[in-house]
Amino acid sequence: MTMTAILLVSLTLGLGAAAPAGARAEVTWPAVAPSTVQLRAPGSAAPPPDVSSLLASRCRQWAASPDNPWALAHGLALDGRDFRTRDGQPAADAIIARYLRRTPPPSHSPAAAQRLFFDSRTANGTPVEPHPALQLKSLLHAGYPVRHRFNASWGPVMVQALVEQLQLDFRPSLVAHPEGAWALDALSLAMEPGATFRTSEGKTVHIDTVMRNALATLEAAQAELSAAMRAGRTQVPKRKQGIYAHPCGGLHYFQAVAGWARHASVRKAWRKRLDAQVDVLLYRLDSEGRQYEAALADAPFAHRLPLLVQMLKFQGHLLETLGRYRDDTRWRPTKAQQQTVERARTALEHTVRRLEAGGAFDAWPALAERQPQLALDLLGDTCHAARGEALWRTPAVSAPAAQAPAR
Repeated sequence: MTMTAILLVSLTLGLGAAAPAGARAEVTWPAVAPSTVQLRAPGSAAPPPDVSSLLASRCRQWAASPDNPWALAHGLALDGRDFRTRDGQPAADAIIARYLRRTPPPSHSPAAAQRLFFDSRTANGTPVEPHPALQLKSLLHAGYPVRHRFNASWGPVMVQALVEQLQLDFRPSLVAHPEGAWALDALSLAMEPGATFRTSEGKTVHIDTVMRNALATLEAAQAELSAAMRAGRTQVPKRKQGIYAHPCGGLHYFQAVAGWARHASVRKAWRKRLDAQVDVLLYRLDSEGRQYEAALADAPFAHRLPLLVQMLKFQGHLLETLGRYRDDTRWRPTKAQQQTVERARTALEHTVRRLEAGGAFDAWPALAERQPQLALDLLGDTCHAARGEALWRTPAVSAPAAQAPAR
C-alpha cells in the first residue's frame, strides 16, 4: 500500500498518518477560497445558500426524529432547550420518556436503590448513548437545571437523579479514558468547586481533584503537538496517538476540562495553562488541515465523501470548542488568534461548499440507506459545525445553549 493510500484510509477512519513526502504540487493549505468552488445551484441563477443557515437547517431537519435519541442530543447542542422533535415535542422530553431506563430494586430494597441508565444502542442499532453520560451532558449544557422534572416511562424523574447516578457510577480511571469527556463535562456543569460526592463503592471524590487530574491529562495528551508548535514544525502526523486517541480528536475532552474554568477561582488558577492549550488548538488548524488536503488531492472518488465529513468534524468541533472556551472563561482572542479563528471559518465554509457541490446535503436520506454510519457522522458533525459557526457569527443563527444550568 502506498503512503498516500495509507493516509486516505487512516484519515477516513479518523486515525491519521503523515502526509506523503511527495504530495501533489497543487495541494495547498490554506485551501482555495470558497468563492472559487463551483456549486450545483437549483434553478441555475439562485445564489448558494448561506453556510450558517445551511448547516443549521440541515441539523434541525435530520436531528428531529424522535426515533433517534443520539440525533436529538445533537439538536440540543445547536438549539438548547428550544430544540423539538418533528412532531413538536421538546426533544429532551422525548429522550427521557422513550429512552431512559431503570433497573428496578429488589423487593426488599428501597426505591432509591434503582439504577438509572441509557442503553448504548436500541435493539435496531440506533445510537442512544455511545459515550458515557452523553445524554446527561446534553441536557445540562442545553440549560436544564438539576431540579427540572421530566416524565420517564414510569413516572417523574429529576435531572438531579441522573447526576447522582453518574456520581455513583464514577471511577477515577474515567478521567484518563478517551470516553470520559462527556461524564467530566456533566460533572463540571452540575457541581461547584469544593464539592464532593460518594461513589457506589463508598469512596469520597473531590470534584476539584477530578478536574485537576483532567487538566493534567489534557496537557499530556497534547504534549507532542505543543512541542512541535514550539519547535516551529508545520504539522504533527495523526497516528491515533495522544489526543488523537480520543473521539472527535479530543475536542469534547478539551471542552469538558476548560469548562470548569467558568468558575472564577478556577479561572484564576488555570488561566495560563489553559491558554497554552488554546494555542495548541489553533496550531492544529494548519497541522491537520495540510494532512486532510494532501489526502483529498489523491483520494479515489469513493473516499472523498468520508474525508470531507472528517474535515467537517474537525473544523466544526474546533470552532465550537474555541467559542465555548471564550464564553465559559471570558477569553478574549488576540488579533492573531482571531485571524486564525476566521481562517477556521473559511476552511469550514470551503468544506461545506464541497459537500454541497457533491450533493451530500441533498442526498442525505439516500446516504442513510446506503451508508448509515457515514450518514450519522454527517448528521452529528453538521450540528456541531452549525453550533461552532453560530458561536462566531454575529448575529448568531441559532439560540445559544446555556453555559451552565441554573440550580
